[in-house]
Amino acid sequence: MDRRRRLGLALLLAGVTLAGRASAHGGSLDAGARDSLVVPTWLFLTTGGAAVGASFLLASFVTDRSFIAAIHDWRREFTVPGRRLLAGAVSLLGVAGLAAVIVIGFLGPDAAVENAGYLLVWVGWWAGFTMTTYLVGNWWPALNPWRTIAGVLPSLDRPYPDRFGAWPAVVGLIALVYLEVVGPPAALADTLTPPVFIATLAVAYSVVTLSGALYYGTSWFDRADPVSRVFRYYGRVAPVAFERATDDDRAGDDAGDGRSFRLRLPGTALSKPRLVDGRDEVAFVVALLWATTFDGLVSTPAWRALLRPLGVSDLAARAVYLITMAAGFLVFYWVYRLAVGASRDLSEAHVSRAELAYRFAPPLLAIAAGYHLAHYLGYFLRLFPGMVESFLDPFSASGTVLTLSLPDWFGGVGLASIILGHLLAIWVAHTAAYDRFPSRLQAIRSQYPFIVVMVLYTMTSLWILSQPVIEPPFL
Repeated sequence: MDRRRRLGLALLLAGVTLAGRASAHGGSLDAGARDSLVVPTWLFLTTGGAAVGASFLLASFVTDRSFIAAIHDWRREFTVPGRRLLAGAVSLLGVAGLAAVIVIGFLGPDAAVENAGYLLVWVGWWAGFTMTTYLVGNWWPALNPWRTIAGVLPSLDRPYPDRFGAWPAVVGLIALVYLEVVGPPAALADTLTPPVFIATLAVAYSVVTLSGALYYGTSWFDRADPVSRVFRYYGRVAPVAFERATDDDRAGDDAGDGRSFRLRLPGTALSKPRLVDGRDEVAFVVALLWATTFDGLVSTPAWRALLRPLGVSDLAARAVYLITMAAGFLVFYWVYRLAVGASRDLSEAHVSRAELAYRFAPPLLAIAAGYHLAHYLGYFLRLFPGMVESFLDPFSASGTVLTLSLPDWFGGVGLASIILGHLLAIWVAHTAAYDRFPSRLQAIRSQYPFIVVMVLYTMTSLWILSQPVIEPPFL
């Protein structure tokens, strides 16, 4: 037993240390920042994949149901003085942030790296704030400016159609990530600067979101709004839950209304049986995982080399990106369904494929969080000083951008994030399997297909992170 533990630890340490520098990409502000690896790529990738595979063996041989229960049942509750006042201040901050994005986006500097509104979206919100939702807890319900605005407006409170489910959120997430990558539509690309485009997108998103909230009430944010769903799911990875009085498995743990706080071990909330409950919600989890992958994939030299022989125009290139975005999601979803089917066959249990799909989807959220951290942590740290500086004089162009220079070893942080995200996913899947299958052997065998997929995805993610960043041709 001790020998297996030492082997797994050695593989894990090798995976997170034998690498050079890495950086993140987002909003086309940080292109070209990655450097080459200092070890052979094949060794780097296989070491990371082996670490994930070895961790599964360790989890299978050294854990039992009582140990799993002790880990997942641990929690501490605490309160924060003045929490209602704090929640109100956070809500006002969210509305002020939305106003800043729109006003400064339209009236501020044209250069993206000098526009405080643009930097607030990509650096402050999508990079920095998103990291807090899975590293600390989901406080988006309090910060959400659209929810705050909708709360003071009258609503029809019509019942949200069950047939819609999370499908509007799936489509919305894919559309938002696509627009992040390609920028404004081709017909407007020559007339809209990046800050103006982001401000326009914020206005359009406000119209859609507030219209949905005015018609369906808070159900819109709980079910159809892609941003709220992203942060709610990421909040299940975090160690802190902001809870309502109810203990509802699907909503109560991360409602974020500030009545009480619950401290738990990271990722343990992902094992709740009803976190994902439907094909639409499985599709959203897969879409979130694919979106983080797509964002990194299209910034690699390999992707540019693939497009170059096509000799496509700007409009055609955008179409290729759109087709790839949609097709990649369908492939990810198809592979996941194949893994579910293989899991059912190997476990030899009378469990429906749908139930297995629901139970094994939440672990993917830990993978998505790990990849997001690897993708955006360096990006956030480098550009955060420039964002702060831009707010000192938001309507003037300084001509220079203040950035933070990161040390050479920082690339190992991103690599470790990817591997740790996969290790956490393996643990959550292991917990879900033990919870669902009465037999230890059935629980272990049911995970084989998912472990194979995770190892392959680990190697793919590490390869993407090791590549230099290339901007899309139309940005």
